[in-house]
Amino acid sequence: MRRIKLAFANTQVEFVDRDLALRRVEQWAERGTFPVQVVYGPEGCGKTAWLRQSAELLREMGFDVIYLNPIEKEFSAEIGVQKLKDKLINLAREAAMQLAWGNVVWSAIDIAREAIALGRRKIAIIIDDAFQAVGVDKAAIYVKGMLGILEHPPEMYEKIVAVAATSEGVSLREIGRHLWSTNTPIWNMGEEGFRQLYEKLPGDKPPLEEAWKTTGGNPRALETLYEARWNVDKIVERLTLDKKLTGGFTKRWKRELEITLEDPDYLWREGPEELASELVNRNLIVFGIPSRDPELWIDEPPPERDPELGIGRYVAWQTPLHREAVRKALQTP
Repeated sequence: MRRIKLAFANTQVEFVDRDLALRRVEQWAERGTFPVQVVYGPEGCGKTAWLRQSAELLREMGFDVIYLNPIEKEFSAEIGVQKLKDKLINLAREAAMQLAWGNVVWSAIDIAREAIALGRRKIAIIIDDAFQAVGVDKAAIYVKGMLGILEHPPEMYEKIVAVAATSEGVSLREIGRHLWSTNTPIWNMGEEGFRQLYEKLPGDKPPLEEAWKTTGGNPRALETLYEARWNVDKIVERLTLDKKLTGGFTKRWKRELEITLEDPDYLWREGPEELASELVNRNLIVFGIPSRDPELWIDEPPPERDPELGIGRYVAWQTPLHREAVRKALQTP
């Protein structure tokens, strides 16, 4: 399999790690997916890199591949019918100019259906982090649209792989109310994969162990720290502003947040449901982590517990940086 090149820290790096996750894609390709596969995990954990590499893998396995990422305004169609490829690209460009991302997603679904009607037998449709762009309240509707291709195709097909990915805990809750998908988590990189990525960074850098403890293996956090010249305080301040952590929020929940900083499972056992929901809404925690059975994960699962990284049995901070942003906000007068 050709390893794709990805932009990372002002350079081009070859895709690394995620061997277990790519093996899962091979399994999907061999038997197809039913229902839709929804993959979720922390912001910046590497879902997009894995899905782009997965698109390359599926192409090599003979699939026509439609890939959309509205957040990054990226769309591609590798379809054996040129007029469908051109049609999707034109529709996607027009919708992107109008910021009508919902139309982009529906266009991809419609093009996949047309491809099947024209005799294409192996189709992959990958919708990457679209729910934030189209509205989390519509997330389940788009998943149902993808499921419709599997359940009611216009013609017989050999295999269809339908995958959607999200880092939005709110959209996952909306999707989970229905039976239209199988929802499977992916976590930040494991230590070995993180080491491979860390070694590709040019110039001076802190020790590997320090980078690991700061980011928890999150690739985007590593890239962000590199771009900030390893200034952790700068990143924490940015997170504090982006997540709107100052003011009434931290004052209202001060005691409960202090407990959660040291024991995120407090929210699972006895913490206020309203606080847990608010932290999920702000993409600060992952709530309701399944068992660490590898079969239940796309790739290597997180440890059962890791207090240093802010990982509990059922609840975890998305990265140590997210936890540190809350800690600093609590210390702000």
